[in-house]
Amino acid sequence: MMKKALIIQGGWDGHEPEKTSKRFGKMLADTGEWTVQIEDNLTCLENFEWLSTHDLLVACWTMGEITSEQSNNVSKAVGAGMGLAGCHGGMCDSFRQDTEWQFMTGGQWVSHPGGDNINYTVNVFPNSSPITEGISDFPVCSEQYYVHVDPAIEVLATTRFPHPDVPYYHVSNKPVDIPVAWTKFWGNGRVFYQSLGHHDDVFEKSPMAAQLMKNGLLWAGDSKQYVKEHQLTTERFENSAKMY
Repeated sequence: MMKKALIIQGGWDGHEPEKTSKRFGKMLADTGEWTVQIEDNLTCLENFEWLSTHDLLVACWTMGEITSEQSNNVSKAVGAGMGLAGCHGGMCDSFRQDTEWQFMTGGQWVSHPGGDNINYTVNVFPNSSPITEGISDFPVCSEQYYVHVDPAIEVLATTRFPHPDVPYYHVSNKPVDIPVAWTKFWGNGRVFYQSLGHHDDVFEKSPMAAQLMKNGLLWAGDSKQYVKEHQLTTERFENSAKMY
């Protein structure tokens, strides 16, 4: 049986959601194991039963607003085992007023000092996950994302701040390694994120960024299979959600 992916595209056009959605959809479809549906509205998230039939939700939606019903349905579906994945502002600068979304995804963009066309290095942890197998440190020219993150995430790659050519206010602090890619769990669901992807062409210019994204999509998309093989239930998550 083919796996099902739902991609939601929209929000700020500067992040080229249509282009990234098509790219990610092709990454999945080319495996021969996925059917992909792309939606340019969030009303599709209001049908929980339909949403739950998908193996993977890919977020390509920068800023904008999401209703409580839509957000809760995603949270419940991922908690039950649907995978969630995305990149750059398309997932971790979505719905800034929705703290549950930020909790689920594992981080939130706060700045990109120096703007676009910053040359920097992505430092990959090659043995940290199947997602990083065969991927080593690589250079990139794009926005360098500064994110606030959930300490529970599993970091797969980082970048060093402050950048030597960008003397922004944060240079007064010690150098830090900010996560570029990570995984986490939300209930039984797998979550993957990478901060690269300000423009779609970063995946052309940096093939390892594209490979990292594809690996992350497939990893998150195997979430339901893992739940089935390990006979995981959602009872404890559902009970805590009722108390909340």
